[in-house]
Amino acid sequence: MRTIDWQDHHIVAIDQTKLPSEVVVLEIFTVERLVDAIQRLAIRGAPALGVAGALGTAMAVLGEPAHLDRDIAALRAARPTAVNLAWGVDQALAALPDGRDAVLTAALEILESDAARNRALSERAADWLTAQVDGPIAIQTHCNAGALACVEWGTALGVVRSLHLRGLLRHVYVDETRPLLQGARLTAWELADMGVAHTLVVDSAGATVLARGLAQAVVVGADRITANGDVVNKIGTYPLALAAARAGVPFLVAAPESTVDPALASGADVEIEVRDGREILGGLPDTPTLNLAFDVTPADLVTAIVTEDRLVRPATGERLA
Repeated sequence: MRTIDWQDHHIVAIDQTKLPSEVVVLEIFTVERLVDAIQRLAIRGAPALGVAGALGTAMAVLGEPAHLDRDIAALRAARPTAVNLAWGVDQALAALPDGRDAVLTAALEILESDAARNRALSERAADWLTAQVDGPIAIQTHCNAGALACVEWGTALGVVRSLHLRGLLRHVYVDETRPLLQGARLTAWELADMGVAHTLVVDSAGATVLARGLAQAVVVGADRITANGDVVNKIGTYPLALAAARAGVPFLVAAPESTVDPALASGADVEIEVRDGREILGGLPDTPTLNLAFDVTPADLVTAIVTEDRLVRPATGERLA
């Protein structure tokens, strides 16, 4: 099934907090419930958040008019770092002058086109990677940028899927991705479902995987990409990019155009979400925490950014604006 969908005038979505032990489908009838699902990461992943923003806007527009401004503001603020959420809201809301039904039509177009966008960028990225590396490729990835982070197909794992279908994928090394283990819980689960050979490693072993030559490329998704090519992604991406540079392997970012934010000059301008410290503590005695959800990988460490429309090489000075 799709990660997120529209059925009978409401949103249905897989509750990603329950995976991989069970598949639970959420039925969401209000913007308030949608915001809650986004904030507790039941719905997560940049492209999926873009779709959620669009569908949530349609839900708000079709609901009580007196609550529209409040609902739209709540959607925008649900997670501040990922630009796709606000992008989805804006894309759907732009259709409002044509009527309330036009907003739903716009939202459904975003939903239906997600897989095609991500498959196109995945094929482009796979073409590029096979030109950089001889023979079957071993990939290292961080967090989850698969079908679960989108509607279908995936971005970083979409690249993995494309290589796998071509018979050009040798192995995938999966960082566990602390503190909520999206790599261990979600990415490993998706790879097993695809029949892809993979190995799970703790985050602190990521650099050693590259230093030992076990992976020939790093492929990750993104939650926001700024005009200069800085990449905002799940915390732990930046040190992996440093290790890739040291090891001399390509660091590839796979993301749709909706993740590009040309209005921001660099990653220094991005608001980084700080989450509840209890996610780190996990039942340990209470102590002060700094639970940063994302980090910024500077453009000079990013070998290539691939979208459905283009390939940009930030490390050589190319910009996305």
